[in-house]
Amino acid sequence: MTPLGNDLPTTWAALKAARSGIGPITKFDASSFPSRIAGELRGFDPRLFMSAKEARTTDPFIHYALAAAFMAMEDSRLSLTPHSALRTGVLVGSGRGGVMTNEKNLIAFMAKGHRAVSPFYTPMTLVNMASGCLAMELGARGPCLDVSTACATGTHAIGEAMKIIQRGDADVMIAGGTEAALSPLVLAGFCQAKALSHRNDAPETASRPFDRDRDGFVLAEGAGVLILEELGHAEKRGATVYAELAGYGLTSDAFHYTRPDPHGEGASRAMTLALTDAGMGPEEIDYLNAHGTSTVSNDAIETLAIKRAFGDHAKKLAVSSVKSMLGHMLGAAGAVEAAVTALAVRDGIIPPTINYRIPDPACDLDYVPNTAREQRVNAALSCSLGFGGTNAALVLRRPGP
Repeated sequence: MTPLGNDLPTTWAALKAARSGIGPITKFDASSFPSRIAGELRGFDPRLFMSAKEARTTDPFIHYALAAAFMAMEDSRLSLTPHSALRTGVLVGSGRGGVMTNEKNLIAFMAKGHRAVSPFYTPMTLVNMASGCLAMELGARGPCLDVSTACATGTHAIGEAMKIIQRGDADVMIAGGTEAALSPLVLAGFCQAKALSHRNDAPETASRPFDRDRDGFVLAEGAGVLILEELGHAEKRGATVYAELAGYGLTSDAFHYTRPDPHGEGASRAMTLALTDAGMGPEEIDYLNAHGTSTVSNDAIETLAIKRAFGDHAKKLAVSSVKSMLGHMLGAAGAVEAAVTALAVRDGIIPPTINYRIPDPACDLDYVPNTAREQRVNAALSCSLGFGGTNAALVLRRPGP
């Protein structure tokens, strides 16, 4: 579920075509804000995935999670029996949770008092309710929890779900991230932090990771959910395998609320730990799906981190940021980017970094500029960096011998 399409085939086709999903904000009046552009979901109707009553009593971040998860289940042809449900878990995280419901109910409370607050307010806003609602809808009775680590949420969720399977607590995990944070309050906060692009007159060119003239990220919404499955379990039922999830690394910068460690040490170490977990060397990675936010500090520091982790091989890596087309989906970003990385492995097509026009001397790697590249991808790494200094990386590779 992305600004480029409300399903996987549409999104993937648009990414390969180097299209932007960024446009003017239409969900509320943003005319007074310094940044008035975003990556919105278009034409989404939650009633395609739930009843009208359920849609009214749940927040949009839950709507997006359920829609993405139902499509993932259909794509995987996975159905639950009373027995398999006990070994199927859910781990779908969110960075902000039900922020839109928070705003709506606070406005009602300030205007009319406590009786104007919805009786569903509390469950609608809890971050863990994306996982909870999905488990209830599917009858999945295995591990059910959430991760909330800002912009690294989706990557952490997938990595932790993998570890749950590896330690034998589940055979299947439905994992990913979801975010519906296009609200006036969230937009105001990022504007005040001076984190967003101000290219309001040219929204499709606003997100330009690694370009010298980048001026901030573009806020976006969406969800990404993957079906993770123990290999023997997948083979037994003849599942289609996109990629093998081979390694996971996570670290903390312990440096600043919002700024990454200027030496890139934490991000670099997360990548190295993911490679070690996969039992692979840096030279075995063909493609790196970067966090690539289009902010001045992130892109230069992430480039430095890649050089630290990959050494001489960094110059041979294909590196791209799909945030140039999707915007930054916060807690959903890492999950969507892991799915995109799996598709790059499967199809041998690396999505580009669009709007890359003027090289930055501090960003001097191969960023797959402006046009998708056909290239065999035996193994890839997807990296996410979050506020609070949290870092996560996943290694995906071609399945089979």
